[in-house]
Parts: sequence; structure tokens; C-alpha cells
Amino acid sequence: MFRQKKKSNKYHNYIIVSERDSGMQHFHFSRQKLLTVSGIAVIFISIALFLSADALTEILYKTKLKNLQENYQNLTQTLVDLQTQLEDVSGQVGIIEKKDLAIRTYAGLPQIDQDVRKMGIGGTKIKNVNMDGIAPHVTSLISEIEMDVDALSRKVKLELQSYNSMFNSVRNHSDNLKIVPSIRPVQEGYLGSGFGYREDPFNGKVRFHYGLDFAVNTGTKIYSPAEGKVKFAGNQGGFGKVIKIDHGNGYRTIYAHLSKMKVKRGQQLQRGELIAISGNSGRSAGPHLHYEVHQYGAPQNPMEYFFSGYLK
Repeated sequence: MFRQKKKSNKYHNYIIVSERDSGMQHFHFSRQKLLTVSGIAVIFISIALFLSADALTEILYKTKLKNLQENYQNLTQTLVDLQTQLEDVSGQVGIIEKKDLAIRTYAGLPQIDQDVRKMGIGGTKIKNVNMDGIAPHVTSLISEIEMDVDALSRKVKLELQSYNSMFNSVRNHSDNLKIVPSIRPVQEGYLGSGFGYREDPFNGKVRFHYGLDFAVNTGTKIYSPAEGKVKFAGNQGGFGKVIKIDHGNGYRTIYAHLSKMKVKRGQQLQRGELIAISGNSGRSAGPHLHYEVHQYGAPQNPMEYFFSGYLK
């Protein structure tokens, strides 16, 4: 318990009485000393409050900075993911371009100029974004994505235009397409030798290979890639057992090194009809199907005619 007793105008007396015992302490301060002590206390309290506020501000700043850094990292990762997805879509567009090339070959349409295909048509209008204050690597990534989106948009619009023109042409000439050898003659195996110059597997000399060699096991089914008529089915020197089909409009196909023939000369065929079983007859280094495509007597690269892939 405190008791204050005024002794004079210059001094303040304070008496402290303990509630537990009868002890009592007496203090007295001059007004000047009391003001000095009070001033010092106020200064210390002010400094403590200032330091506390500064520490709190620093904590809040660090917390906000950490959140901003995390948001930047998330934004950068999102942009990288978008760029990866764009690359994937671009790859799919590349596949469409190859099929576009094949369809135009079948339909007898002129090919799209490579410069035009590269540039595309039209484009997309991208909204301008204020990127002031954004890290340089992020702005660079955004700019790259914008250009990728624009380029991809142009290519897609070109392909849509191309498909519209091809659709009309195919619809008007659907009968002619039935005779084009547009499917692979086998459903399995892999491509062993391609069309063009290669080293002869028997003598090592470089010679031109006029077809494709599909590495398949003996007993693999072989199908006709288009409508046609069997012109030859029998043995022929190094080809061994061989079948030749006339599809019309100058198209002929050859199937060599067979083990069994399922058709006869003069037989009419439909696309996808079973014609033979693969083997290793004739001059052959192993089981495979040798396949050729000719148009008006000139050997063609069969790969340029494949459209639907394996028979379904």
C-alpha cells in the first residue's frame, strides 16, 4: 500500500507499508529528481516501442518478400509448364502436317509451299501486358510463349484451311482414292531397310533399294493396300515367291520373299484383303517382306503413301 505525503512544494514523500507485516519504508524525492526519472523512463519506453515496431516491420517485410518469391517461383514454373505443353502441341501439329502431305499425294493436290507452311496464315492477337517490375528472365519466357502461341495459331489455321480444300477434293474423287496403296501391307514388325541407296547384305556393294523391307516373323499376314487385280502370283528368281498387283491409274505393288500365296492371277481384291503369308524365300538374309510401289513404271517411296498406318 502506498501513501503520499506532501512535505513541501519541492519534495514528494512516499511511504510503502507491507500488508504481511508491520514493516514500513519511507522515500522522498525532489520534484527535479522525479521529473528526471520520469523522463528517462519515457525515453526507454519510447526506444523499446520503436525497436519493437521496427522488428515487427522487418518481420512483416520478410514474410511478404518470402510470399512474393514463392509466387514468382510458382509463376515461372507455370510458364515453363505452358511452354512444355506448347511444344507438345507443336509436335502434334507436325504429325498433322505429315498426314496433310500424304493426303495431298493421294488426292492429287499440289503440295503447300514449305515457306508458307512454316509461316502459316493469320495469327492470334495477344493482349499487351504491362511487365514493368517483372524479372527479366520471366519477361523473356513470357515473350517466347507469346511467339510460340502466335506461330502455332498460324499453323493450325493453315492446316484447317488445307483440310477444308482436301475434304472437298476427296469427296469429289473418292473412287480414285480406292486404288491408291495407302495402308501398310503388314500390321506388325519394323522397318529394316528403307527406299534408296544401301549396302547389299550379300556382297557389300552399294545399290539402290527400290522398296521397303519389313522385318517380320515367318507366318505374318500380308494385306492388299488398295483395290486391284492380281497380275502375277508365283516364283521369280531372287524374289522367291512373289505377288504383283495392278491397282489402276498406273499404280502397281510388289510383295516378295513370301512363304504362302493366298490369291491367284486375275483375282480382284479389296483394300485390306489377305493376300499372302510372309516368309524367307528367294535371295533373302532372313524372314521379311520386301514391298514396292510403282506408278507408271517408276519406283516410288512407299513411305510417302502410307496414311492410315497399320490395318485396323
